[in-house]
Amino acid sequence: MLTFWGVSALFILTPGADWAYAITAGIRGRVVIPAVFGLLLGHALSTLLVATGIGAIVNGSPLLLQVLTAAGALYLLWLGIGLLKNPVELRHSSALLTTTSQTRHWLVKGLCISGLNPKVFLLFFALLPQFIDLSSGFTVSTQILVLGMIHLATCSVIYYAVGFGSHALLKTRPHAAQRISQVSGALMIIIASLLLIDQSHHLV
Repeated sequence: MLTFWGVSALFILTPGADWAYAITAGIRGRVVIPAVFGLLLGHALSTLLVATGIGAIVNGSPLLLQVLTAAGALYLLWLGIGLLKNPVELRHSSALLTTTSQTRHWLVKGLCISGLNPKVFLLFFALLPQFIDLSSGFTVSTQILVLGMIHLATCSVIYYAVGFGSHALLKTRPHAAQRISQVSGALMIIIASLLLIDQSHHLV
């Protein structure tokens, strides 16, 4: 469990699409709560897929994994272009309250980003099964769920810290907030482009 936690923490601490999204949400204020919760739901979904055995099917089907990876890359590309064209503006404390539709919007986007994130696929479909102890008195599904909860707890702490931390650091710097939002968009585009290039090499 400790070894898995170390590997999981390294994955989470590596800046990527999840970080970019948490920072973008943090610039807006309280939308970081539903945004990060959406990210966590995506990680939880991956845990459940592996625990129910579907992860083994996906991991054993290179074509299916490539299709899912390409879909995630295209979604990141679309989000990144949107952030470059329309960077998120800093919202001050007087405008931190969000509507139900805004909450749902940021939650669903977070779910799609992490649910289609190849880095999450790699962690859950390829690495997680290696930490299963077949000689343990617990079932494989139970062990996967426990490891998944450890990962989710670590995600929660780090992503909320990133989201709220970015708002605290940028709340008096509206122009810097817009630039950071554009950088986040550019990061999403770069990640998406690299993923699409990698997938095209697999198809050749």
